[in-house]
Amino acid sequence: MKEEQKKKIRELLGTKIKEKLEKFGEVSYIPFLEKLIQSRESVIMYSFIHSLATMLGMAIYEEIAKIIAEPLSEEVDIRKPVKGFLSDEQIKIIEDIINDLKLGNRKPDKEKEIHQVLQACKGKEEGREYKAIADFFMIRNSKKYYFEIKTSKPNKDVFVESKRKLLYWVAMEQEHIFTYLAFPYNPYYPKDYKHFPIKGIIDERKELLIGEDFWDFIGGSGTYREIIQIFDEVGKSIKSQISQKINEIISKR
Repeated sequence: MKEEQKKKIRELLGTKIKEKLEKFGEVSYIPFLEKLIQSRESVIMYSFIHSLATMLGMAIYEEIAKIIAEPLSEEVDIRKPVKGFLSDEQIKIIEDIINDLKLGNRKPDKEKEIHQVLQACKGKEEGREYKAIADFFMIRNSKKYYFEIKTSKPNKDVFVESKRKLLYWVAMEQEHIFTYLAFPYNPYYPKDYKHFPIKGIIDERKELLIGEDFWDFIGGSGTYREIIQIFDEVGKSIKSQISQKINEIISKR
């Protein structure tokens, strides 16, 4: 990454955390948890950490992805509205693929699935308008990339819905675009990602990007390590502010 990109990421994190600290106030009373761990401070810290994790999942990862990808892409967008027409035939083929995957009657095969979807008629027959949000989108070397970014351990229903969305994007564009389910980090690190609900639904080789693979894919080799370093720097710089805020809340009780 260029230094200007690193600066933007630092500023983004700093601003968001400052806002979070300013809004973070009274914490709900959880007597059973407090008695078990014998620490009001830990309960407050837990609440703040949970709030930070929610913030990261809602916006920060997408914003960072945009900062990283912009210099290397012709177009970049986040939370991009996607809409178009899907014919009944397209929808039926996609639903057949989904049902066969759920029942174990076929194995995930991205290329085969794309071929089937693109073979479906997209004429003026009956169908419906399709609307969705692409968490992250980029055009690079004239190729379109759509990303669904999720928390790292979703349940099977989330995987199924994400799979459906990836196939709908292909059907809507009616061309061989690149669609991915992406996770910002691997919760099983240093082991491989082995979240069982994904099995049989997602083509793990061709439509799944996790942690380092995702960040290096959009920003080049070494991007993930640079992001981790930036988070570490920002964390060290705000550590005392977080401690001060926690102490202020404790003193109010």
